[in-house]
Amino acid sequence: MSHDHHHHTAVEPKNMNAAFITGIALNLSFVVIEVFAGIWNNSMALLSDAGHNLADVGALALSLFAFKMLTVKSNEHFTYGYRKTSILISLLNAVVLLISIGIIVYEAIQRLFHAQPVQGLTISIVAAIGIAINFISARLFFKTKEDDINIKAAYLHLMSDAVVSLGIVIAGIAMYYLHWFWLDPAISIIIAIVILVSTWQLLKESVRLSLDAVPENITVADVKFSALKVNGVKGLHHIHVWAMSTTENALTAHLVLKAGITNAEEHKIKQDVKHVLEHKNIQHVTLETEREDDECITEDC
Repeated sequence: MSHDHHHHTAVEPKNMNAAFITGIALNLSFVVIEVFAGIWNNSMALLSDAGHNLADVGALALSLFAFKMLTVKSNEHFTYGYRKTSILISLLNAVVLLISIGIIVYEAIQRLFHAQPVQGLTISIVAAIGIAINFISARLFFKTKEDDINIKAAYLHLMSDAVVSLGIVIAGIAMYYLHWFWLDPAISIIIAIVILVSTWQLLKESVRLSLDAVPENITVADVKFSALKVNGVKGLHHIHVWAMSTTENALTAHLVLKAGITNAEEHKIKQDVKHVLEHKNIQHVTLETEREDDECITEDC
C-alpha cells in the first residue's frame, strides 16, 4: 500500500490582498457618507444601506483575513494549517448578514407606519455615488469570482449593493417629485430581501463545507468515472472528498489496479489519476492502492 499527496493552490492569496484592501477602503468611505447623509436627511433607506454596506466592509475584512490565514504554514498541532478558517469566515459572513436583515426589517416596519419627510434629491445623489463605488469594487473580483467562495461572496454582495443603490436613486427621485415618503422605509425592506437572496446560497454552501460535504461542482460519480478512464485502473472506492479551505479540496480513496501491474507502472498510474483529479479541482489526493487479484477489493472491505 502507498500514500501520496499532490499540492496545488487555485487562487494565490497574495494576489487578492490589493483587491480586498481597495474594496474595503472604497466601501468604508461610502458608509461614512451614507451615515452622515442618512442622519442629515432623516432617511431610513440610506441608514439601512449604510448598515448593509458596513456589514459588507466587515465581510471583506474577514475574507482578507481568511486569505492571510491560507498562507500560514502547518505545524504539529494543525497539520492542515489554518485553511479551514476561510470556510468558517464565509459562514460567519452569512450569519452577520442575516442578522443585519432582521435589524433593517424591524426598523423599516416601524417607519413604514410613521413615514417622515426626507430629501429625495439628496438621497438619489448619495445612492448614485454608491452605484459607482460598488461597481468599481465588484470589478476587482470579477475575474476570480468563480475560484473561491469568499471572492464570489464579495462580488455578489457588491453587485447586489449596486442594484440596491439604483433602487434608492429611483425612489429618491419619486420622493422628490411625488412626495411618496413611504418609499423610504419600503426601499429598506426591499434591501433586506436583496440581502437575503444573495446571502442564502452563501449560507447554504458554507454550512455544507463546514460539515465536510462534497464541494459544489464536484461529484463522487464523476470522480470515479474520470479515474476509470486512466489506463491500468480497474476501480475506485472508499472515496471521500471534502474542502480543506475555500480554495483547496482533498480526496482519499482506494485505487484498484488491474492484475499484473508493476510497481513502476503503479507510480505512473497514480500520477495520471492525480493529474486528472487536479482538473476536477481536487488539489490534495491520497490514494491507497490495491490489485485486481487481491482477496478483498470491495466497498465493504
